Amino acid sequence: MSENSFKILSNIFIPQAPGLRSLIFRNFSKGDLQAGINVALLAIPQGMAYALVAGLPIHYGLLGSAIAALMGGIFGGGKFITLGPTNATAVLLFGAFAGSGLIGQNGLASASALMLLPVILITSSLFLIVASLLRVSFVVQFVSRTVITGYITAAACLIIANQGRHVLGISTTDETPPSTFLGILHFLITHLELISLPAVILSAITTSIYLFLKFFSPSLPSVAGTLVVASIAGNFMSGLGMPVVCLENFSLSNDLFVLPSPELVSVHGSLIFSTSLAVCLLCLLEGLSIGKSLSARAGGRIDTNQETFSIGMGNLGCGLFSGMPASGSLTRSTLSVASGAKSNTANLLTGLIILIGVFALNDFVRFIPICSLATLVIFIGLSLVKFRQIQTVARATRSDALTFVITLIVGLIFSLQLAIFCGVITSILLFLRKVAQPQLVEYGYTQEGDLTEASVNTKRAEPEVFIVHVEGELFFAAADLFYEQIRRVGEDPNQKVLVLKMLNAHHMDATSVLALEELLEYLKEKDCHVILCEVRKDCLRILKNSGVLSRMNRRNIFPFVPSNPTLSTAKAIGRAKSLVAGGRAKVTIVAEERND
Repeated sequence: MSENSFKILSNIFIPQAPGLRSLIFRNFSKGDLQAGINVALLAIPQGMAYALVAGLPIHYGLLGSAIAALMGGIFGGGKFITLGPTNATAVLLFGAFAGSGLIGQNGLASASALMLLPVILITSSLFLIVASLLRVSFVVQFVSRTVITGYITAAACLIIANQGRHVLGISTTDETPPSTFLGILHFLITHLELISLPAVILSAITTSIYLFLKFFSPSLPSVAGTLVVASIAGNFMSGLGMPVVCLENFSLSNDLFVLPSPELVSVHGSLIFSTSLAVCLLCLLEGLSIGKSLSARAGGRIDTNQETFSIGMGNLGCGLFSGMPASGSLTRSTLSVASGAKSNTANLLTGLIILIGVFALNDFVRFIPICSLATLVIFIGLSLVKFRQIQTVARATRSDALTFVITLIVGLIFSLQLAIFCGVITSILLFLRKVAQPQLVEYGYTQEGDLTEASVNTKRAEPEVFIVHVEGELFFAAADLFYEQIRRVGEDPNQKVLVLKMLNAHHMDATSVLALEELLEYLKEKDCHVILCEVRKDCLRILKNSGVLSRMNRRNIFPFVPSNPTLSTAKAIGRAKSLVAGGRAKVTIVAEERND
């Protein structure tokens, strides 16, 4: 590498590593050490569980937990986000591989899938790093919480159903295991005769141990403690002639460092791109929402672009060192803050402790029963189902309910990555439909002087001045409707002056400006004057830059005056009366009817 290239890379990456500076220039605090130990004790069993969810060898979850935490500690912006594999990213990866036929009959990813994984992780990391450097992580704001709720609920259902075969001890020689929720349920129902009694008994014992530790000893690491006791129980049952299937030992000699194969892009390009994009989007949604929530409770804020860079570097490390997709973990992040973490040094310590544990646990993994680990995964999946959130999004608005249902159904029937895209597209389309359908209702004065809704067929015998309240969004999706609505108002043969009140018209763009110009030409042919009043500075600037302002009569434009809100309209009405022959006019007001 040349000296100039090294300087360029240094200028990009070194400023993005506040955790490394923190490690060099400050001492470890007691809170950071306590948080590092507590989170590591939780992350080790979770890493194994998430690897099982994704259909990956156990060491992928362990190494992913260690590498992601280390990278998060180096490049993260603070203590609020602890990186590592999560249920959501694990089940998304499993769904992508299963949908492409890359999951074997034992429920584990094939050799081809393991070769694709580093390419997917590095691609998603590049998306995240570029997003952070371009400072566009704000795009996550365009994905509603309704989509996330639907996605997480579908993922939880898939996690629970997919672990059923392990909990029941069902082992088959089927070539392609099902990957969808309905397919998995059908598989379980049609293979009930293959249930293993020892596996069911040990799963029940694991459930009892977990619930006991959870409710009677909440201060203890319930997941790790349950695995230890369940492993002892499984070994005891094997001695009594009731064998259960356990995990296999892993070797890190050949799998520790992996170089991705670029040739795979030409063969599996669509799978790599769609999965990487889904992982990138999910990591942003999951990680940043967790960080914002925890920082808000502490009265602080997070740098979303810095945290996006951190998540990208975490996935880059996992792609190179046999890890799995990493995002912000809710359980680990919450535990880290609750344990007294003072900085992201706690994440560095977490990664180091997990890495030590990976090498120390190699000889003991073979004692962990798969059915016990699957039982704990089911409990983790159940914790993802938030009934209060589901009730909120289902009852808030019809648009939210429809978005939730579509995301959930697509996730259960097809795939989780497709569910994300369908949910995002649905929510955006419903929003655009809502803001791009203004309804104008015409009002006029009765003989008694009262303001009332006028009939569409009302005929007027004298020249009139129409005042139209333009309210809402005037971006490209609403431009045509805006034009048609105003044009309909302008079809009255007696209309001489049209006053457009622009105070509440927002987000005008080129499309709406073109529509306005076409409207001006149409009304000019009908010998109708157009007056703009209550024009805000931003709207005035757009009209000026586009050249429309220079083609209008400047005497027919009245900017909004904040110190005297009614002055602009008063001047516009005075100007309108002067344009009507004889100065006499019947004033009709047209306002938008808002359906909230």
